[in-house]
Amino acid sequence: MLTSQILLWTAVIVQGLLIAALARQVGILHERVAPAGALTLHEKVEVGEVASPMTVTTIEGAPIEIGGKRAGRSQLLFFASPDCPVCKSLLPVVRSAAGAESDWLDIVVAGDGSKAEYQRLREASGLERVPMVLSEALGRAFGVSKLPYAVLLDEQGRVASLGLVNSREHLESLFEAKERGVASIQDFLARRNGA
Repeated sequence: MLTSQILLWTAVIVQGLLIAALARQVGILHERVAPAGALTLHEKVEVGEVASPMTVTTIEGAPIEIGGKRAGRSQLLFFASPDCPVCKSLLPVVRSAAGAESDWLDIVVAGDGSKAEYQRLREASGLERVPMVLSEALGRAFGVSKLPYAVLLDEQGRVASLGLVNSREHLESLFEAKERGVASIQDFLARRNGA
């Protein structure tokens, strides 16, 4: 009986050591893996390029200016679709950003399709205070080919950052890239690491 107790305690101690070593390795891997920002798939516009100003109409029928100089305010265009599950999961993040970043940022949700579907999407997501536009031309102007996609325009109407956004981190990476004056978080890391 004493031998079995000693063997059991030895097994428990060895398992504990293995778990500690594994946890250390996970921590090391976590430090090595760089944060992934929004994936840039743009074809039509480049970061730093001045976006051609456009006037489009919200689903309520009000005109809204996209791009152009904006008196100290940036503009985020979030392209979404009512039948895109990832888009739907990110709309609460967009709503949160609209409130949290309201001192410097105007958000516009954009898409193309049925006005009724977008109105239902807006109501279901609680985005009544965020302008929503339906314009295929707007998506084409920014080279949107996959959803959800976001374009951040700076105060001068230049494209500050853009890309495919599949998570809160991707969306926030657009803000971080603008703040750091780089095209994307990947560019920032490449410059920092001298690559």
